[in-house]
Amino acid sequence: MATVGDWIEGARLRTLPAAIAPVILGSAGAGALDSFYWDRALLALGVALALQVGVNYANDYSDGIRGTDDNRTGPPRLTGGKLAAPRTVLAAAFGCFALAGVLGLLLLYLSGAWWFLIPGILAVVAAWFYTGGKHPYGYYGLGEVMVMVFFGYLAVLGTTWTQAHAAPWWMWFAATGVGLLSADILMVNNLRDLASDKVSGKKTLAVRLGDKASRYWFIGIAMLAALSGVITVMGARGWWGAVSAFMLFPLCWLPTIPVRRGAKGMDLVAVLKMTGIVTVVYALVVGAWLLI
Repeated sequence: MATVGDWIEGARLRTLPAAIAPVILGSAGAGALDSFYWDRALLALGVALALQVGVNYANDYSDGIRGTDDNRTGPPRLTGGKLAAPRTVLAAAFGCFALAGVLGLLLLYLSGAWWFLIPGILAVVAAWFYTGGKHPYGYYGLGEVMVMVFFGYLAVLGTTWTQAHAAPWWMWFAATGVGLLSADILMVNNLRDLASDKVSGKKTLAVRLGDKASRYWFIGIAMLAALSGVITVMGARGWWGAVSAFMLFPLCWLPTIPVRRGAKGMDLVAVLKMTGIVTVVYALVVGAWLLI
């Protein structure tokens, strides 16, 4: 029987920055437009966290029943490690999705942005079909693309829009930056599992690119995220802001150092944590510039 600690580990707290950072930056964008609302920001955060934990449990369930996690590197999964019954893990996933739905409806009620209901439904569907269903897109190398769409554009711009009812062009670059770093969180996770995923037939982007190209991809995406942040600050605060925002480049370079040096296995777990921290710090730094 799974312990509380097992369920917390199954929630994969290391991936939660991908849910937290977009709401921080999206709320900062709303604040820059003099339209920040605490209640809507907290609801957006609740939606993002529930979806992230839900997709983690759904991934645990789907990969577990397929046997994908049998030879993975890292802590044992709930389903694959036989710590919990598959149906229990599945129920936890759908419970999180249901919670995200309830919080999302309340957010739309407060904001009046009911047209966001359609993207919200698509986000829940995408969360399940990442590794769920007969043809999960995560098994075809599309995980990073979907992370960009839902934890980049939808999460950041949705947070801004439900508060300010606007999304200036520079917020699109803000969303791009967070989306790229979130995609790097997934990439380093898949780089860690490259060997086992290849054996199990899970053709992630890392499997398709191979070890060396995946590392170059990780580095390039991190630098593009830094550039997106600079453009964001330039658009909102002018050239003086852009010059000061160049500090984003050394920040985003930090997690690339061990990847460039060939980190493997459990060493990449540390990179995963570092990338998550950098993603949140990135959102805080860019958000602070937007509010100055």
